[in-house]
Amino acid sequence: MSSKHDPNEKDEMQAEYDFSNAIRGKYVKRFPSDVVMVTLEPDVAAAFPDAQSVNEALRVLIKAAKTVSPAA
Repeated sequence: MSSKHDPNEKDEMQAEYDFSNAIRGKYVKRFPSDVVMVTLEPDVAAAFPDAQSVNEALRVLIKAAKTVSPAA
């Protein structure tokens, strides 16, 4: 994933949006420093009702991967 801006990409920002008084990172302190935020594809997100179920599924996957390949 690239964070570089594509100059050929159409700007979809509406003219009435005014971010001149915006504060970058205003809500960042709400999350603990060890939290990792990821974006799930809609079909994947639909399979999980909450963060706890995502973590539980990932732990099961990690455990299964270690069983198959102990070096993992």
